Amino acid sequence: MSVTTPKGPQLAVLTAAEDDTRSRVQVLQPSGWPMPKGYANGMAAEGRIVVTGGVIGWDAEERLADGFAAQVHQTLSNIAAILAEAGARPEHLVRLTWYVVDMDEYLSNLKELGKIYRAIFGAHYPAMALVQVVRLVEKAARVEIEATAVIPR
Repeated sequence: MSVTTPKGPQLAVLTAAEDDTRSRVQVLQPSGWPMPKGYANGMAAEGRIVVTGGVIGWDAEERLADGFAAQVHQTLSNIAAILAEAGARPEHLVRLTWYVVDMDEYLSNLKELGKIYRAIFGAHYPAMALVQVVRLVEKAARVEIEATAVIPR
């Protein structure tokens, strides 16, 4: 019998910080790959799935925050509130998909966005994707984010 060894990168599974609920969320980081900054290459989780729709930066009265960073702050706060309704916390996030109308606006605000993100979600970074779109349904919206979380059973 012949055994072949895969030539691709080996996969390292890093267990996320565990709490009293024994979180089963794992960060997937192929060995030899550089550590990403502000996101994870992949996540694995076991439990109850919670998903949001596209969330934008408006308040309960549907007033959009003024400016890109302020809209991101409100959007992430809105996502945290939706997750809380299901009993999920930021460390249960496994994926965020960001839709922005101006990639340069996003890139020029990275430092402030990092501070906003950490203030709301801490140092837990799920898998993320960033997509520039022509526009969002709400014309004045600058960002829309979809979230997926998995609550351990």
